[in-house]
Amino acid sequence: MTISARNVFDASITALVPGKVNIELELTTATGLKLVSTVTADSARALGLAVGKAVVAIVKAPSVLVATGTPGKGFSARNQLAGSVAHVTPGPVNAEVAIDVGGALVHAVVTNDAVKELGLAAGVPAMAVFKAGSVMVGVTG
Repeated sequence: MTISARNVFDASITALVPGKVNIELELTTATGLKLVSTVTADSARALGLAVGKAVVAIVKAPSVLVATGTPGKGFSARNQLAGSVAHVTPGPVNAEVAIDVGGALVHAVVTNDAVKELGLAAGVPAMAVFKAGSVMVGVTG
């Protein structure tokens, strides 16, 4: 399957917190990147999600916010991945910002104004921030 989302991570489920409506998943990639996802309990059952299961985590670039503040401060989003800007690709209105978060790139789409205001350029420390509900989970086979 080929998809349009820029952020696709092969991972395994390393923790699962069950609930009546939603299930919280901790996902870990081969490089050690940790992501948190929430899916409905019905989806978790249908996909056979369990600790140790291999999954694909998908996050669309427009769902990723870029921050230059202190990790863990002032954000309600569970996923706050610190790193540095790998590159910025400007467009007429928006720019794509790629953040290297320890061997993996997380792509965000932000306005050109935000790029200027945050001083985003290659090498600048930055965080990719996104809510657990923005992390879609898929299984193969």
